[in-house]
Amino acid sequence: MIRFGIIGTNWITDRFIEAAIEAEGFVLSSVYSRTTEQAQAFADKHKIPNTYTNLTAMFESGTVDAVYIASPNSLHASQAIEAMNHGIHVLCEKPAASNAREVKAVIEAAKANNVVFMEALKTTLLPNFRTIRDNLNKIGPIRRYIANFCQYSSRYDAYKQGEILNAFKPEFSNGALMDLGIYGIYPMVALFGKPSAVKATGYMLESGVDGEGMLIAAYPEMDAVVMYSKITDSALPSEIQGELGSIVIDKLSQPHHVYIRYRDGREEDISIPTALPSMTYETVEFMKVIRQGSGESAVNSHERTLAAAEIMDEARRQLGLVFPADQQG
Repeated sequence: MIRFGIIGTNWITDRFIEAAIEAEGFVLSSVYSRTTEQAQAFADKHKIPNTYTNLTAMFESGTVDAVYIASPNSLHASQAIEAMNHGIHVLCEKPAASNAREVKAVIEAAKANNVVFMEALKTTLLPNFRTIRDNLNKIGPIRRYIANFCQYSSRYDAYKQGEILNAFKPEFSNGALMDLGIYGIYPMVALFGKPSAVKATGYMLESGVDGEGMLIAAYPEMDAVVMYSKITDSALPSEIQGELGSIVIDKLSQPHHVYIRYRDGREEDISIPTALPSMTYETVEFMKVIRQGSGESAVNSHERTLAAAEIMDEARRQLGLVFPADQQG
């Protein structure tokens, strides 16, 4: 059994719990929230025995072996480091931190305390991502990777009415790149490694974050295009182009239908049925790493998490997208 504490009481935490209870040995032990009322309401909803309004108290309580962090992005690093300094393993929502400097500090804390830190980027742990990776050889030399995740945010309607919610506030290290762009960047790094160069463009909102953007990444024998938006929708799939054909992916963040379209017109469905909720797979991987004592996931590794953060740092530099967290430390 691995006892989990929850940090953050929002919709993504609800979804995580619904998925994580499918993982063998997962025990929901504790929840932290800033207010007693919010913590108790969440505990009642999910039948959680212990509630806390003080993080240190939860970390020192002896009721948790690991925590799932789903707080605002700007808090990820500090909360993860404090947890790990108390010997607690950390599964942290994407993005792992506000910037690469914070990611490095998180990784150092994980190693110093001999605990597991893993970024909860679900895509790379899903069965249909493995089938993409395992079938790349069928399409010949890879020449282009195209990732597309454009999803209109309901919070943008409020933004246009003058109400700026957390999703569009730089003080929380938010915006389209951090929220959606990472879904194209992380799989790119997992499949092809870190690019040699990145060129970024985007549309900045008056609140100080990006509403949408695109980056082009250079590799020795291919290029990559990552498109993302919180202010438009897109019906286009993602695609990996090779000289013999293309792998077409319906939704990169959570692929269900994946097929190869060969140059001669043939199509091969390589989809694998997904038996469990998408976030179950990341929970299973995280718990496996803890039990094996291997330190970090071989899939959502420290190296890949840092590479993704460095790519986003460079994209933000080119966009002029600066967070308060960049000025700290």
